[in-house]
Amino acid sequence: MTDTATSSVDTVSDDTWTVAGRTFTSRLIVGTGKYKDFAQNAAALEASGAEIVTVAVRRVNVSDPKAPMLTDYIDPRKVTYLPNTAGCFTAEDAVRTLRLAREAGGWDLVKLEVLGEARTLYPDMRETLKATETLVREGFKPMVYCVDDPIAAKQLEEAGAVAIMPLGAPIGSGLGIQNKVTIRLIVEGANVPVLVDAGVGTASDAAIAMELGCDGILMNTAIAEAKDPIRMARAMRHAVLAGRDAYLAGRMGLRRYADPSSPLSGLI
Repeated sequence: MTDTATSSVDTVSDDTWTVAGRTFTSRLIVGTGKYKDFAQNAAALEASGAEIVTVAVRRVNVSDPKAPMLTDYIDPRKVTYLPNTAGCFTAEDAVRTLRLAREAGGWDLVKLEVLGEARTLYPDMRETLKATETLVREGFKPMVYCVDDPIAAKQLEEAGAVAIMPLGAPIGSGLGIQNKVTIRLIVEGANVPVLVDAGVGTASDAAIAMELGCDGILMNTAIAEAKDPIRMARAMRHAVLAGRDAYLAGRMGLRRYADPSSPLSGLI
């Protein structure tokens, strides 16, 4: 292997990202819902290589020792817990939920989502912005789920969001990245990390998100509802790495017509 090739590989292996002053190697974040049990969840986490897990604090037990606890299977001293507000439909409810999470585990890096309605699970951006402003005032560091809108993303950043998390498609739909143009515009305009959140269905979707320049990607259903969650988690790990590598490499330009790999002039 040449020195140039070695340098390129080393650059990729050292390609970390930072949010709210914390640095991570894996650009994949996985959830803790819909799995058969905590043991399967822990095995999928290990296969994914993720260093962050989201935890719906209203649904996942992290504090009642009388029932099975996620912390017995996924050690919060080794994996960063990211409490989220899944199931909240108002800013007030979301803020209250995260206050309880901070009391339970001392967490300040959190994932905020405020949903507009149950059918689409699209975020209510007015309530999301309101909640973001309140959380920032109270010392939280919110990573915020939002619509794939560059203007809304910038407003959240200005309000103090430490990361912007636009949806690729509706939560749990598995439809993949539906609007590559707006995701790319959000990435280009952001001064904080951008992570696609929601809608990923398979490995190629994850690769596309990373090829657009996203700093990372969050998924739950795509792994948990796969026929083989552990294998899918491993596939997602490779897809995120491949997509990031392709983005760093710089893809070839698009052309309207064919361009031969070998020149046609001077043929024998």
